[in-house]
Amino acid sequence: MAELAAKASTWWAIFQINFHEKLVYRGDFMLGTLMRFLPILTQIFLWSAIFSAKGGGESAGEQIAGYTYYNIVAYYLLSTISRAFSSMPGLASGIALQIREGEIKKYLIQPLDLISFFLLNRIAHKLTYYIVALVPFVIVFIMCRGYFAGWPPGNVLACYFCSLFLSFMLGFFMEATIGMIGFWFLEVRSLLFVYMLFSFFLSGHMFPLDMLNELGGPWAMIIKSLPLMYLAYFPAAVFLEKITGAELMWGMIVQVAWVVFFIIASRLAFHYGVKQYSAYGG
Repeated sequence: MAELAAKASTWWAIFQINFHEKLVYRGDFMLGTLMRFLPILTQIFLWSAIFSAKGGGESAGEQIAGYTYYNIVAYYLLSTISRAFSSMPGLASGIALQIREGEIKKYLIQPLDLISFFLLNRIAHKLTYYIVALVPFVIVFIMCRGYFAGWPPGNVLACYFCSLFLSFMLGFFMEATIGMIGFWFLEVRSLLFVYMLFSFFLSGHMFPLDMLNELGGPWAMIIKSLPLMYLAYFPAAVFLEKITGAELMWGMIVQVAWVVFFIIASRLAFHYGVKQYSAYGG
C-alpha cells in the first residue's frame, strides 16, 4: 500500500508540473481555439450555398442525406469539440524525434513508465486547453445555439461524454503507436503525413460519414470499420441522435475495443522497440 501511495504521489507531482508548464502558454491556447472556429465559417457558407442551390435559393426545409442545413452546422460545431479531444499535435513526431536524437534515454533510465508519462503530459495539455478555451467555446456556442434542436436526453448525453473521453484515449494511443515506430525507422514524418491525410477525410472532419450510405457499395462499411471515425464523427453523431439504440451500443463497444487494441499495440511497440534501441546523440 505504501508503494502504491508513493507511485500515486509521483504521478500527481508529474501531472502538476506539466499542468503548470502548459498554463504558461494560455494565450496560445485561447488564440488557437478561436482559430479552430474560423474554418467553420467557410463550411457554413459552403453548405449554405449548396442547400440554397438545391432549394432554388432557399436553404430552409431542404435535406441532403438526412441532414438539414441547421443539422450540418451543428455537426461541424460538435465535430470541432471531438477533434479538440482526439487531436494530439506533435505527439507522434515528438516521440520519434526523441528516439532519433537520443533524448528518450533519459526516460528509460528513470523508474517511470514512459507511455504513462506522455499520457499524463497530454491530459495536462488538454485540461489546460479547455480551462483557457472555455470562454471562446461558450461564446461561439451561444451565438450558434439556434442551429441546435436542444439538449439530447440524459442517457444520450452520458454516451456523448463517454465517447469524447474514448476519442481522447484513441487519439493518444494511435499517435503513440505511430511515434513508437520510430524505434525501427527513426523518422515517421511520411507515415504521419499519410495518417493525417486519411484522418482528415475519414474521421468525419470534412463531412458526416453517414452521407456515404447513399453511395452504395462497400465504401461506407469499410470507412465505418476503421478507428478514424471515432475521432470526430461518432461523438458528434451521438449528440445529434443520428446513432441510437443497438447501433449506439455496438458503436460504444467497438470504440472501446479500438482503444484497447491501440493500448496493447503501443505497449508492444515500446517493449520490442526498447530491446533493439541504441542511444544516439548527446
